[in-house]
Amino acid sequence: MDDGKLIEYGKKVVRAEGEAVLGVVGWIGEEFARAVRLVHNCSGRVVVTGMGKAGLIGRKISATFASTGTPSLYLHPAEALHGDLGRVVDGDVVIALSNSGETEELVRLVPYVKRAGAVVVAITADRKSPLGEVSDVVLEMGHIEEACPLGLAPSASTAAMLALGDALALSVLQLRLSRGEFSVEQYAAFHPAGSLGRKALRVEEVMRTGKRAPTVSPDATVQETILAITEGRAGAAVVVDAKKRLLGIFTDGDLRRYIKAGGDPRSDKIGDVMVKNPKHIRKGALAAEAHSIMRKHQIGELPVVDDTGQVVGVVNLKDITGITEG
Repeated sequence: MDDGKLIEYGKKVVRAEGEAVLGVVGWIGEEFARAVRLVHNCSGRVVVTGMGKAGLIGRKISATFASTGTPSLYLHPAEALHGDLGRVVDGDVVIALSNSGETEELVRLVPYVKRAGAVVVAITADRKSPLGEVSDVVLEMGHIEEACPLGLAPSASTAAMLALGDALALSVLQLRLSRGEFSVEQYAAFHPAGSLGRKALRVEEVMRTGKRAPTVSPDATVQETILAITEGRAGAAVVVDAKKRLLGIFTDGDLRRYIKAGGDPRSDKIGDVMVKNPKHIRKGALAAEAHSIMRKHQIGELPVVDDTGQVVGVVNLKDITGITEG
């Protein structure tokens, strides 16, 4: 095959998997809603199980549940039959994945998890399959032709299975959100590292405080202000009144422009040269919002104020780079 044929075949595979995913839409109905409510009302954990490629998909679905407020774990069906069944307890919901619905280990496992007090939700092609027959709720996908040139390797079917599992997990999340049972703060707690976590952080969690966010009175000289910025290794000084309320800001960029204009830093008052009524953000706002404001207005420092207007810190663009990117 030449490169052109390989490219065209790659496109064919992607189209086949895309069509398989869209085909699942027509199978989402009352049983899906029932599964969502079973998971939402689950007093235990969501246990996801599957063999082979379905097992790999199951691990991802379990991770999605866990990261969005639904305690979940993955259980290998063969290992479950050799002792790991003890991971399943009364009140759990077990989600069993098998395209064919004939996976021996899964079919054998279902009676045992039911005996432990769990409810079983199957994701499979046909509710009349052996797995479908022994499950409490069946989410059908319909017959799906694999994208594999042999028609054998799980590909389109696993793409559809993943989409249906994500739909289930995110519908449970939507239900939790509508009832006020889950919040951005909780999501952030589950994602303390990386860009996902940073997007959910509040400004008070990333802002600089103390000497790293120097404040001066409007009567301070420019020289005193420069010393405060230098001591704090900051990018700006915030100008406040006697009650710590925001009046203005003086940044590194303002200093360069001030020096170019020929000012006298030993005698000039910062209140006369500061940027008045600067952009600022309220405590409690998302760090991502602060990032957006700074990018839009091309500023590197953003004062944070509380409900009384007092300055409580400063967000530095360098500290939150990547919040809406990466």
